[in-house]
Amino acid sequence: MSETFDTDILIIGGGASGLAAAIEAGRRGSKVILLEQAAELGGMMNWCVGTVSAVNTPGQKQLGISDTTQAHFEDLATHAGSLAPRDNLALRRVLTDNSTDMMNWLLDLGIVFAPPMIDPPQRVARMHNVVPSSQSFAFHMARACKAAGVDIRLGTGCESLIEENGRVVGAMAKRASGTDCYVARQGVIRATGDYSGAADLKAAFGKPDVGDVEPVAATSTGDGYRFGMALGGTVANGDIIRGPIMRFVPPRETNFIQKLPPYRIVGHAISWAMRMLPQFILRPFLMKFLTTVLGPSPELFKAGAVLINEQGQRFTDELRSPAASVAKQPGKNAYIVFDQTLATKFSGWPNFVSTAPGIAYAYIDDYRRCRKDIFHSADSIEQLAQQLKMPPTELAAALRHYNESERGERAPIAQGPFYALGPVRSYVVFTDGGLRVTDRLEVLRENGSVIDGLYAVGSTGQGGVLLEGHGHHLGWAFVSGRLAAACATSPRR
Repeated sequence: MSETFDTDILIIGGGASGLAAAIEAGRRGSKVILLEQAAELGGMMNWCVGTVSAVNTPGQKQLGISDTTQAHFEDLATHAGSLAPRDNLALRRVLTDNSTDMMNWLLDLGIVFAPPMIDPPQRVARMHNVVPSSQSFAFHMARACKAAGVDIRLGTGCESLIEENGRVVGAMAKRASGTDCYVARQGVIRATGDYSGAADLKAAFGKPDVGDVEPVAATSTGDGYRFGMALGGTVANGDIIRGPIMRFVPPRETNFIQKLPPYRIVGHAISWAMRMLPQFILRPFLMKFLTTVLGPSPELFKAGAVLINEQGQRFTDELRSPAASVAKQPGKNAYIVFDQTLATKFSGWPNFVSTAPGIAYAYIDDYRRCRKDIFHSADSIEQLAQQLKMPPTELAAALRHYNESERGERAPIAQGPFYALGPVRSYVVFTDGGLRVTDRLEVLRENGSVIDGLYAVGSTGQGGVLLEGHGHHLGWAFVSGRLAAACATSPRR
């Protein structure tokens, strides 16, 4: 049975920006309903490493780091590189001017960060890594929503926006038992993430061959963009799509690091340990995290590793954007195959398999210990093929052809034992296009007029601002969500 619900603020999406908006609006005394189509809160935030870049933070002050919002503003341009002329400078200023308050707000929620780390080309350490894991964000933000009286409704997806006399006044949303009407007196805030899971939008804004590349977050279906464009909104920087990018498939079971409860006391204990304990004690714990979430370094391929599909065939030139080819293989899987010579080389600095900036580097033996599910070794090519369940003759022929006529100046794969890491898959990690918005996060029509009552935040409301470098997408989500809620509850006069 369908029902009608009245509220002050309706927030669609329960990720970083939606939760931030909900907390802010609730604390300002507004009645808030938050709709999330998934069965849990967090969205893309649950899949990220969990870094936030900010200036003048308590962590910086403890280390004696002097920093300014202007320096941060300038460093974002350096991060953007050749894309910098396309940046929305007004929104970049919104991000940098609000980062200090944003970090203090996160700390007040109970979220804990490790000491800030450098993320070149930033001139000082301002990248803050959450501990014990990115799960801390949704955990503490959900608690804050509850304390602020926010009505959270999971398993409820928006089907359409309701417009009356040029103003967005609510939405129709579907739950398991029916479709309901939500009427919002102060505004509707779209916080539905990017379109990394929308094949049609990826193909339309980017390149056609990226449309079928799977997303990291399958719930990022681009609905916020479609609804905004249906009312006259437009998308800025829609062609900037971060993918295909190779990642190792996630483990089937969570490890004990991922199971650590996101309580403040646990976070402080880990933050203390990262400051005080020697690296040889910390490293085994860091490797449990590091080998779970990242992908292979291109240096592996430059040194001679090759990509092999499930049929035992080498299918691409690994030095020329191989991730796009991985997405087209049977099962969309591939294996990184190499020999003992390369395994020995990638057993220590400076030759690493994967890294998280400012955290640590993972080598071959780290994957041997921490990711037994994707680490394969055998004395012969035939035995390796049998482990990988691929035709031995095909794999042997592929490696022989590589060694004899295709490797160029790269090392041959000839010295046993032989190894494979994988499967690896290619993903669209995120998209950088966003609905064009004002500096109050109001959605704009193509003619520059405001769509009254409609706000877009996070990736949906990225509005052309470039968020290169670690910690800026999450930072933008928190800043834009809070600002939109503040503006919706204090409308223009």
